[in-house]
Amino acid sequence: MSMNTTSAPAWYDLALCAQTGPSFFFPEPGSSLQDAKRLCGACEGRAACLEYALANDERFGVWGGLSEAERLALRPRA
Repeated sequence: MSMNTTSAPAWYDLALCAQTGPSFFFPEPGSSLQDAKRLCGACEGRAACLEYALANDERFGVWGGLSEAERLALRPRA
């Protein structure tokens, strides 16, 4: 992910994304997200990652195994 390691949350140290380049989780528009989602599915930090993304309004990339649109659908409607 695109976090500075000095400010990364505790779950990030165990996350599979920490071992993969950011372009994997922030692909070019129109690119498939399936590989990133598959890697997230095997990650111990997936739930914490998703919570972090929702709490911090992360709008881009795959977080916790969900795309931007999938995370947006989880947000409560005002």
